[in-house]
Amino acid sequence: MLLGVLILCVFSFVMPEDKLVSVDFEIFGNVQGVCFRMYTEDQGRSLGLSGWVKNTRQGTVIGQIQGPADRINDMKLWLQNVGSPSSRIDRAVFSNERDISKPEITGFSTRY
Repeated sequence: MLLGVLILCVFSFVMPEDKLVSVDFEIFGNVQGVCFRMYTEDQGRSLGLSGWVKNTRQGTVIGQIQGPADRINDMKLWLQNVGSPSSRIDRAVFSNERDISKPEITGFSTRY
């Protein structure tokens, strides 16, 4: 029992619920022309995240997400494994992950 309490205390210290993070992403595969941006925007909003999403000339989708670390992790899993119904995700790359004191972006949008 003491070990469980100790693990919980360490986890709470390392991963506080109010920790906010920002992370950039790039998604590779069949992700353009399949409503990937719209579904990403909807998923981000449903998780209460801020961010943006955009198609690239290289055929990928890029973006940035900001919010509580646990919800960012949920979004990362969604971007890696789910996407839009007609998409095929070959690879998801996450970069520039950093702690932030408050969201730097308001709302979730598609950029052009």
